[in-house]
Amino acid sequence: MLLKTFGWSFAITAAGLALAGVLWGWQGLAIVAILSVLEISLSFDNAVINAGILRKLNPFWQKMFLTVGILIAVFGMRLVFPVVIVAITAKLGPIEAVRVAIEDHDRYEHLVTGAHPAIAAFGGMFLLMIFLDFLFEDRDIKWLSWLEKPLAKLGKLETLSTVVSLIVLVVAATTLATAVPVHGGTGTIDKASTVLLAGIGGLITYLVVGGISDFFENRLEEAEDDAEEEAEDGAAGSAQPARKGGGSIVGLAGKAAFFMFLYLEVIDASFSFDGVIGAFAVTNDIFEMALGLGIGAMYIRSLTVFLVRKGTLDDYVYLEHGAHYAIGALAVILLITIKYEISDVITGLVGVVLIGLSFFSSVVRNRKEAEAGGGPAEKAEVTSGV
Repeated sequence: MLLKTFGWSFAITAAGLALAGVLWGWQGLAIVAILSVLEISLSFDNAVINAGILRKLNPFWQKMFLTVGILIAVFGMRLVFPVVIVAITAKLGPIEAVRVAIEDHDRYEHLVTGAHPAIAAFGGMFLLMIFLDFLFEDRDIKWLSWLEKPLAKLGKLETLSTVVSLIVLVVAATTLATAVPVHGGTGTIDKASTVLLAGIGGLITYLVVGGISDFFENRLEEAEDDAEEEAEDGAAGSAQPARKGGGSIVGLAGKAAFFMFLYLEVIDASFSFDGVIGAFAVTNDIFEMALGLGIGAMYIRSLTVFLVRKGTLDDYVYLEHGAHYAIGALAVILLITIKYEISDVITGLVGVVLIGLSFFSSVVRNRKEAEAGGGPAEKAEVTSGV
């Protein structure tokens, strides 16, 4: 099971480190290894969130996540995306932006780091919406019941997540973005309008992609319910009229899976923002960066599939809670880094600690359930009592 799931990750790690050693020597090999560890530590909570979505998809789309998805993650987000950002923010042509990334590493680092406020605002707002929608949803299983119960009641206001996110964005733009330090120099610059536009872009992206995904997922659930009813009525010998809508269950499943896959990729992209920016603390070589972060991204994907196949989220029910709280923390950290620098060690540790606490709470819950003579998922509503 372990080798089957992580086999490609092990193989790519070996090939990647060997390539780094050949191209850049021992120093390059060490840099790529460090970047791989950095990506894994920063994105562990991403694996838990991804697993919660991926377990709804069939094996075909799980394979797509590991194949096409990893190409998007490595070449799209770790290689192409920073160059696109440079081209847009510096108003360079595509060829010139590529030339700067390959030949002028110092200028490339300066341009990408200068675009950080926009990147942080976009990713921060997207991740904040994920966290708030989770927090305001009324769930049967609650981890921090003293907090989640009252917030679930407030969550009956459907637009609350959007309103809170917009308030946070306005506060960030009028406080953190008004005097952003100039990278590599003295003085400050006003990035308020940039942060507002990028943050609204992140919010719109979440609403559009997440909304379409939810729509098709709901349609799929309705179609499956109709199919079950038809099967039961057919077994009872009753004739049923043709289903309304004209869409087949297979077609709906394909659309639902596609948009959920798209939603998954956007989430993964948002998680990669801090890793790409943080990588400049190690190297400003775009190829070392892409190779190291790509290896780490492959492990996150393998870990996601491992969690799905092992049913870990069903066995340890608070893991998703911990991962979503880590998302909320990362969203806040991204917004703070618009003006202030925060160590990647802190960013990574926050997620690991929150997930670790949720795992420990899950173990305690399972032990109590076992002592009471029931399975870990038998009760309709369970709270941790924290």
